[in-house]
Amino acid sequence: MSKTSEIPGFYKLSPTERLKFVQEFAGLGDEEVALLRKTGALELEQANRMIENVIGTTELPIGIATNFLINGRDYLIPMAIEEPSVVAAASNAAKMARPRGGFYTESTPPVMIGQIQLVDVKNPLKAEEKILAEKERILAKANEQDPVLVKLGGGAVDLDVRIIETFLGPMTIIHLLVDVRDAMGANVINTMCEAIAPVIEQLTGGRVFLRIVSNLATHRLVRASATFSKEALGGEEVVNGIIQAYAFAAADPYRCATHNKGVMNGVIAVALATSNDTRALEAGAHAYAAMGGAYKPLTSWERTADGDLLGRIELPVAVGVIGGATAVHPVAKICRKILGVKSARELGEIMAAVGLAQNLAAMRALVTEGIQRGHLRLHARNVAVTAGATGKLIDIVAKRMVEEGKVGFDRATCILKELEKKRV
Repeated sequence: MSKTSEIPGFYKLSPTERLKFVQEFAGLGDEEVALLRKTGALELEQANRMIENVIGTTELPIGIATNFLINGRDYLIPMAIEEPSVVAAASNAAKMARPRGGFYTESTPPVMIGQIQLVDVKNPLKAEEKILAEKERILAKANEQDPVLVKLGGGAVDLDVRIIETFLGPMTIIHLLVDVRDAMGANVINTMCEAIAPVIEQLTGGRVFLRIVSNLATHRLVRASATFSKEALGGEEVVNGIIQAYAFAAADPYRCATHNKGVMNGVIAVALATSNDTRALEAGAHAYAAMGGAYKPLTSWERTADGDLLGRIELPVAVGVIGGATAVHPVAKICRKILGVKSARELGEIMAAVGLAQNLAAMRALVTEGIQRGHLRLHARNVAVTAGATGKLIDIVAKRMVEEGKVGFDRATCILKELEKKRV
């Protein structure tokens, strides 16, 4: 009988029943099934209420980035990531920032954009006039959807209209601006857009299609800056090298993609630890980097009058400390407690500081020892484990491989056999 992934009613099954089906479909062994069934802080039944078709949970290491001084306050920062050296690099960069006061951050109010797509309008400019003339009524209708948010000081605060040209002709795009307070905001934005769509159609005679949040949160920006002394970085030559690396990224999208990936290593690791929407953050950051018509770095670097290095970062950060998975996942709650954050704006500013630190650390490694050396040390341990090393042998095998400059499964196996022979 051939296998099929078309399974009517799969969502109605319990996690155990789903897992049994997947076991048979994929030929999983009992040990593999046991690993999927094994739960940590996130119980299977709790996971089953978070997403659809649950069969198990997965885990990532959570590390703590140390040394962060942000706006005069010390933070320990949980980071969930599988990539070696990221947590250590962020911690090291934060340590180098401390002598000059650490990181300084700021952010705009947590205003998100909801988009309403209006088509089949005979006169887009006239439609724009009608919509803006009724702005207060439209905002009031939007705010009826969430009186609690309004009571907390948030809610729909403004309306904007854009006329864009597409291959299907002109479209009138309404932007609903909503202060979402300490939530990420997607759900409330979408609800408000749905509610005001009929009003828009009635006013303009057009037809509304999409009504959805935009992840390009240009009204919800965070900024961070830090000064790194040339002594802490390793001298004037290192400062010059980092500025050369920044110039490369600013001129070349191939380099810039990796430059910004390094920034997001830090941002996304904090987002994962706090169960925030990593896809929204990535999409928003990279779209923001391209808004000027060319893809550019999210950070900027310059030499100060004293010869030190000044770094800045600006990016949209739509995160929440209430609602969604942030309010459900038990580990996310613990990570927020470790951070001690009181608001979504504070969390976003922390992410910006970590992104700036990560970018500095990556460029410094590139212009000094090379990025691979730090990665190699940690990667070697994983290779040693894969080859079968346990206990103290893991570090011994890893050290040998790094010293030889040959990190690979075959070499790890050979070293392990040599060591085992000596023990016999």
